[in-house]
Order: sequence, then structure tokens, then C-alpha cells
Amino acid sequence: MKHAVGLILAAGRGSRMKGLTGDRPKCLTELAGRPLLHWQLDALRTGGAAPLLVVGGYLGHMLEPETQGMPADAYATLENPAWARTNMLSTLLCAAPWLERQFEQGAGQAVISYSDIVYHPGHVAALLAHPDHVAITYDTLWEPLWRLRFGDPLLDAETFRQEGGRLAEIGGKPGSLDDICGQYMGLIKVSREGWRTVTQRCARLGDAVARTDMTGFLRLLLGDGTPVGAVPVAGRWCETDSGDDLERYRRALAAPGWSHDWR
Repeated sequence: MKHAVGLILAAGRGSRMKGLTGDRPKCLTELAGRPLLHWQLDALRTGGAAPLLVVGGYLGHMLEPETQGMPADAYATLENPAWARTNMLSTLLCAAPWLERQFEQGAGQAVISYSDIVYHPGHVAALLAHPDHVAITYDTLWEPLWRLRFGDPLLDAETFRQEGGRLAEIGGKPGSLDDICGQYMGLIKVSREGWRTVTQRCARLGDAVARTDMTGFLRLLLGDGTPVGAVPVAGRWCETDSGDDLERYRRALAAPGWSHDWR
């Protein structure tokens, strides 16, 4: 069985974190006693994805393994030099030479992770077990997490529908909770063939890549007729967009049994 690799898109500063990212990349903010990046690296490895690549940008020198107290070969690093004027899709394309080399050397799949999320290793394993060439996880227990973060979940949630285990709609403005069967989490799996589909679609976008967010890109794939697997998980992850998120999660973790405790 071919092995999987993992990459973390960690180029951005995270302006909504305000002063918390004044001296560090967003992925080095701490939750439950560790930087987000460390949780991600462990979850990817334990879930079955290694070797690993971290693509940095803002204060990227801080993401080197030695700077994080790890062996020099703990993971590879690359940089998106245009991080300040591009987005995660552009950052992903910076990883193309590394990822294509991994596929040439025998990797069968790659898990792509946002850097502002933490998640249980089982979610990585479930994603890798899905047969589609492109697949994402989605949280069926999303509503209590969004209520914790926003009060009214419709303030931030996006439409998400799946049909028969395949993504059918993502990223629209919901009219009601009935338009949402889950929320995309920022974890994507591609096979070698799936990666080829991604790069070909990006080539068609041209300069618009820098203006296309990841959910928008998933919508483009759907419009092309590309099957995108939708892997349901129940909680055990969270996303950090602000200092308020961090504080809410710290309070939630203080009580046993929180549905979104990823540890």
C-alpha cells in the first residue's frame, strides 16, 4: 500500500488575531499548552501522513524545525514569498515541486491542512481511507461549535450539502440551518490523479489563482464535474480565527466531555 504525505499551509499572518500574531505566525499561537502547528504535525503523522511539509510566509524563519525544538529532519519547509498579496491556493501551488517529487517517489496520497485548525488524528485516517481522488472532511456537529464562537451560527456558517458521500454545494450564504448538513474544516486529500486535476484547474485560472479562496476553488471543481468526496466526522476539531476563539476554547476544554476536544 502506498504511503501518504502531509502539508500544512502556514503562510498567513492571521490579521484577525491582532496582537497575538505581532511576533509569530498564526500557527504558532498556543492552545491547550502547545502551538497549533505542533498539534497539526502530530495529528498528521499519527493519522498516517508523513513525510511532512510546512509552507510558510509571514515570519517564516520561525517555522524551521530547529526553531521549534525539533530535529532538522522533522519536516521540510518552503516559503510563499508573495504571502502578503496571495492566498492559500497560491501557497499550495508553492508546494507543487515538493509534492510532485513525493508522488514520483511512491506516495499515493497527500493531506493538505490549513494551519489555523486542530483536529483528531482519526479525521486524517478517515480522509485517507476515502476512495475519491479529491476529498474533504466536514463536521456534522458543527452547530454547537459555531454557536460557541458566534452566538448565531448563521452569522458565519456557509452552505454545505453532500449527496451520496460526494460534495454537492459549498460556500454559499445559507438562508436557514436547513441549508447546512455540516461545515468544511480545512482538511483536503488528493491522490496523484487528484493533484493533477488541481494543478490543471489552477492553470486555467491563471492570475485569478491569487484571488480564489479554497472553498471557491472547490466550487470550481464541482462546476467542472470533478467528484469531491465528503467524509463526515463528529466534532473533535476546531478553528482559530481570533483571540476570542482561543479564550472560548480554553474555557470549553476546562470542562470534561467537550464535543470538539481534538486531543
